[in-house]
Amino acid sequence: MFTQPSIIIQAPRLNLSLMEQAAATANANQLVLLGAHGGLLYDIDTTSISDIQQWAKNNLIDFAYFEQGLQDWKNMKILAMDMDSTLINIECIDEIAAIAGRKEQVAAITEAAMRGEIKDFSESLRRRVAMLKGVPATALEQVYTEKLFLNPGAEHLLQKAHQAGIKTLLVSGGFTFFTERLKQRLGLYETHANTLEIDSNGYLTGEVLGDIVDAQAKANYLKTLAEKEGASIHQCIAMGDGSNDLLMMENAYYSVAYRAKPIVQEQARFSINHSGLDAILNWFNP
Repeated sequence: MFTQPSIIIQAPRLNLSLMEQAAATANANQLVLLGAHGGLLYDIDTTSISDIQQWAKNNLIDFAYFEQGLQDWKNMKILAMDMDSTLINIECIDEIAAIAGRKEQVAAITEAAMRGEIKDFSESLRRRVAMLKGVPATALEQVYTEKLFLNPGAEHLLQKAHQAGIKTLLVSGGFTFFTERLKQRLGLYETHANTLEIDSNGYLTGEVLGDIVDAQAKANYLKTLAEKEGASIHQCIAMGDGSNDLLMMENAYYSVAYRAKPIVQEQARFSINHSGLDAILNWFNP
């Protein structure tokens, strides 16, 4: 449908007046409204792209450029997601540590790891998990029921993905306690994460069982599923917020930084900083 160079702009604050500003700047031959807070600028002057991108940044609006127009949603095959701070609102390990009164120490390591300042994710995770030794396993359920919420637009995006037959993959450097519950709750196709060891008395041992799901593991899970489904890189979406998502995101044309750390914003092809996760749906023909 839309095969000429196109720009999608969207944000809760985007209105018709702002859309018309953008259309004029892009010298767009057509402005198509995408609901109340989104617009498609079609058949644009490609020399204006950097100007529109800067305009969007200044106005707190999400920007996405499609050199060859929009693909059909039904042609996509895989939607891969990070969990903590991408699909959900929290870093689960930080909230478990909070119950033990150790959030500040654990969160500092988490933040540094996500920014890419700690290069060995596996080592950083083991250090953080060690600080959870002696925490009752009931803390996990408490975090799930009291602290964990889906980020805006998550359920709508997943519903549309499942309706289109897109395989949904949740790959997390977090924990299976949470990914397994989200798999059942949201009907996810496949989930992978780390398993916390619990002793016979019901307390965390401060250890992780088996291999760590690190950046390379995340990438491998996406590549394996893509091969299984016969999905090209242009049929894959991968979303994340931290540096350990970057290898996975390299295996998807639609690499999406969701309210992400600077290193991820720089390397991802697309960013969502103001809209919900379902903003992705506007990037495709229905």
